[in-house]
Amino acid sequence: MDSHPAAAPQLPWRTGLAYGGLAAPLAFVSLPLYVNLPYHYASVAGAPLAGLGAVLLATRALDALVDPAIGRQADRLLRRGTASAAAAAALAGLLMVLGFGALWRPPFGAQTQVGLLGWLACSLLVCTLAYSFLTILHQAWGTRWGGAPAWRARVTAWREGATLVGVLLASVLPSWLGLDATTAVLALGLVLGLTGLYRLQAPVAQQQPADGPAASPWADAGFRRLLSIFMLNGVAAAIPATLLPFFVADRLQSPALQPVLLLCFFGAAAMGLPLWVKAVSRWGLAPSWRAGMLASVLVFGCTPWLGAGDGMAFAAICLASGLVLGADLALPGALLTGVIHNSGEGGRGEGRYLGWWTCATKLNLALAAGLALPLLSLAGYRSGGTDPNGLQALAWAYGGLPCLLKLAAAALLWRAEQLHSSWRHT
Repeated sequence: MDSHPAAAPQLPWRTGLAYGGLAAPLAFVSLPLYVNLPYHYASVAGAPLAGLGAVLLATRALDALVDPAIGRQADRLLRRGTASAAAAAALAGLLMVLGFGALWRPPFGAQTQVGLLGWLACSLLVCTLAYSFLTILHQAWGTRWGGAPAWRARVTAWREGATLVGVLLASVLPSWLGLDATTAVLALGLVLGLTGLYRLQAPVAQQQPADGPAASPWADAGFRRLLSIFMLNGVAAAIPATLLPFFVADRLQSPALQPVLLLCFFGAAAMGLPLWVKAVSRWGLAPSWRAGMLASVLVFGCTPWLGAGDGMAFAAICLASGLVLGADLALPGALLTGVIHNSGEGGRGEGRYLGWWTCATKLNLALAAGLALPLLSLAGYRSGGTDPNGLQALAWAYGGLPCLLKLAAAALLWRAEQLHSSWRHT
């Protein structure tokens, strides 16, 4: 259990907004990088698909691998004080905006295939590395507060709620206003978010850091168990995210519904976050997260039986699964805060833990694609195909495999609770 209680039973909304606000532009920048960027370079700029795929894979792999080093740097900055951390965050924000804007405006000299891919690689690395630095520093900033379980859930709920706002904005603004205007909105959001973070006063007493060098997160058995559960559950969530366009277009034969389905899903997730924060006050963090996993299986388990014309039924499933998503958004991060402070690393080692945590988040997306797409290919599914066996394989990969992984993650979480009884209460 944490060595200090939260100083206040409730998180003031101004404090929550000041801290969580930066997550909105961070989420806002990530969606175009994954959704708009490949299409833009392939269809608009004329980049070759093979070269485009190689550049995206290499830059994303490098981005994930440097996260632990970024985490160590975040710890050093936060130990120096708020001013040093805020100055570094402002520089990273400037680099991220410049890299993001450059992605959509390759210079005339980069119009050869080699020049175009080189411009993409350089600008994408600048953007994604700055994004990773800001993300880890932002999460470490809030994790240093510690606090009681309900407090930690509220802190992460504000952050993840702002993330959902950023995702919703990023899903519509590029098509409505264009990519140049999207870059301007991103810059404004970063200025507001960084200003709020800089002016923020920590509302709870920070845990006094222990003497001596910070320990490796891998020496912490609680962290190893939590990370394994987080990754297994994360792959279960990433598989449907990867396969959604295929499922909606080929299985449901309703491609026009995809924007509405995403709006239903993320809108319901935003509404569901306060409910999961209240659940923590009643049941605790780990039991509430496990309940969210099991509820997700119940909601999502019927999707393999959906077929052409079942778009409205699937919309209802998206609404229900969005409500359940709040558990995955708010509770793992709050559990991680407890693990860090229970280990005695509060106030000095958050960045080290969050560097590996963020790396795992990115690997989840890679594992989902690496697991689901080859399996579908072996089962005979082809994008745009009409073979019944292939479409049934798609349905089971989309709805069945994630449920099995969710059940396995819930079982691991239950086992971890038996080994770490404090997880039920902290």
